[in-house]
Amino acid sequence: MKLKNPSNSPSQTLTSSDTRLLVRETLRISANLASAPHDRPLLQDSSFGGLVDDQFLNSSLRLICCEEIDGRRWQYFADDNTGHRNVSTKRLKKNSIRAVCLQTPLSPADVISIEISKELLTFIRSYVVPEGFPDSVMPSYVPYMTWRAIKHIFGGAMGVFTTQTLLSSLGVSRNRSAPGAVAINWILKDGAGRVGKMLFARQGKKFDYDLKQLRYAGDLLMELGAGVELATAAVPHLFLPLACAANVAKNVAAVTSTSTRTPIYKAFAKGENIGDVTAKGECVGNIADLLGTGLGIMISKRNPSLYAAFGLLSCGYILGSYKEVKSVVLHTLNRARFTVAAESFLKTGRVPSLQEGNLMENIFIPPWKQHRPIVLGPRFKDAFQDPVSYIALEPIFEKERYIVTYNPSKGNIYALFKDQAKSDDILKAAFHAHVLLHIVQSSKQSHQSMRKQDDDLSPASPSLGDLQSHIAESYKLVSALYGPFKTKVKEQGWVMSESLLNPGRARLCELAS
Repeated sequence: MKLKNPSNSPSQTLTSSDTRLLVRETLRISANLASAPHDRPLLQDSSFGGLVDDQFLNSSLRLICCEEIDGRRWQYFADDNTGHRNVSTKRLKKNSIRAVCLQTPLSPADVISIEISKELLTFIRSYVVPEGFPDSVMPSYVPYMTWRAIKHIFGGAMGVFTTQTLLSSLGVSRNRSAPGAVAINWILKDGAGRVGKMLFARQGKKFDYDLKQLRYAGDLLMELGAGVELATAAVPHLFLPLACAANVAKNVAAVTSTSTRTPIYKAFAKGENIGDVTAKGECVGNIADLLGTGLGIMISKRNPSLYAAFGLLSCGYILGSYKEVKSVVLHTLNRARFTVAAESFLKTGRVPSLQEGNLMENIFIPPWKQHRPIVLGPRFKDAFQDPVSYIALEPIFEKERYIVTYNPSKGNIYALFKDQAKSDDILKAAFHAHVLLHIVQSSKQSHQSMRKQDDDLSPASPSLGDLQSHIAESYKLVSALYGPFKTKVKEQGWVMSESLLNPGRARLCELAS
């Protein structure tokens, strides 16, 4: 296309390339005048590299699409050969799409601030929070990740001191041993840790129903291992046994952390984004570890007291671990949370919400300690020492697939299951055990109030008749309350599963004829 003047002089003929050059120069001049006041906002053209008046774009380019991303709006234009808006798409030039961002002119300082904010937000979206945050995760995700980061910062800082101590102790032992013996000591230390990790894996199902308790116990074990590592500085000649013990403790803690990680992240995920939540959670831990390592290096350069620094960092780590575990909101009822729900229902008539129930859960239960005073699925010989008591109670539970009793000598409530017991029978038996425990404790309190004037304040053990009356009373209450209890549990969003109650494997079978 050519533009000619009326005289058709060849010297004044403009080619198409000259026309485009003129347009670009016009745009450059417009950019230089951007500081002048405008009645309308200017548009930043990513293709031209300057600020463009939207009136010019409307006259020379054709708007074909609009887009919004991260709160910023974009318009896409294409070169129009005719300059008219109402023309066929065949007249639009190929490969002429131009992206224009709709924004007002900003000062250089504002531009830098916006760019920094954009980069920070991009980093957070890429490495810290899952895609679609906050709608893609549960509300408890933020406090959990906050305390997780704090815990790892203290842990990373403490790792600097433990590593320095181990290397120092190893250096002392090297002066007393051959280099080959030192290498063997280090290999044996790592091997002992792997053996400990393998042996602790036998806990198996406990990682599901005692998740929080094991997670916190694992973090305490991690601190114990770090303390043992620091002890090698005082007795470097005992480097091998102490380092092995510390590595066993740390590897057991690592198994606990790994085994409980997936159920925790699953509780945060909304939908099918468990992989994204897991990846971002581990990334937060790694970032915090790096920050903690830097903090530990800064502290170590000041040559503080080794044990004072360990004490402060250890307190921060344990506090962060406790808050981290308490912030997890699980929907399932394990033994601890079932106890919270049942006791609250029996005392107040209501079941706590998910948030309340998780906050009330007791996490200070060692992995090796059995749940007391209620035992589910025990051996018959543990529940009954007197055959008369069993024969007397059997008719009460004739229509049930379980038997609940109280053993005064051991102070425990026992729920035995028949071989036909199903999932709901186990849940009902657990609830019945809490009802009977509530009645027995109330009876003890009434006995104590009646014996206040006696020298011996301990209540007498209930007789067989009292025990039968307590169990008969509990049976009537369970028949009336178990249905409403299940309804209120579901209304609060809880999920009941007999597998998380960890019932024993013993079952009562019918006598052979």
